[in-house]
Amino acid sequence: MVDFEWTLRGSCYLLGDDIQHADSVIAQRFIVDRETDPEVLKHHLFELTDPGFVSRCKPGDIIVAGRNFGVGQKSTGYIAMKALGLGLICESMPTQGYRGAIYAGLRVLAHCSGATSMCSNGDDIEVNFSSGFFINHTCGLKKTWRPIPQNLQDLISKGGGEAWLSTWWANLETS
Repeated sequence: MVDFEWTLRGSCYLLGDDIQHADSVIAQRFIVDRETDPEVLKHHLFELTDPGFVSRCKPGDIIVAGRNFGVGQKSTGYIAMKALGLGLICESMPTQGYRGAIYAGLRVLAHCSGATSMCSNGDDIEVNFSSGFFINHTCGLKKTWRPIPQNLQDLISKGGGEAWLSTWWANLETS
């Protein structure tokens, strides 16, 4: 976990409430096809709701969403977010969505009450996902939310569920 960067600093990409995973986060065809290749998925994040998002975002940018982010079928969009080096904070998300984000290895804070009122699109924001510390450098606001639970940090720092399992299996075979 030493080499993993828990703090992201970048531009805010602000979303509202009740953002559906299918067609709002990523086109449903990728969900239906069960596409999991990050190199394929990363080019299609938010393509139906914000064409050109992928060309404007950069590693370290943070998606800030309201309540019920990622409603519906899960994980494909989180794979794309991780591949682009993004982070996610939201006021709430369904349990299945949170599981999908964690399994994908995405840095995510899912219980950030009032997050959407603390920033605007393009603000310079910083989030430490292991401590829950948030700062909006544009307007000087600071807040601490519940961090990623310690028992899930190892899974994320290794790159997600599949990478964690590969490491676990390799360690098991060598012991």
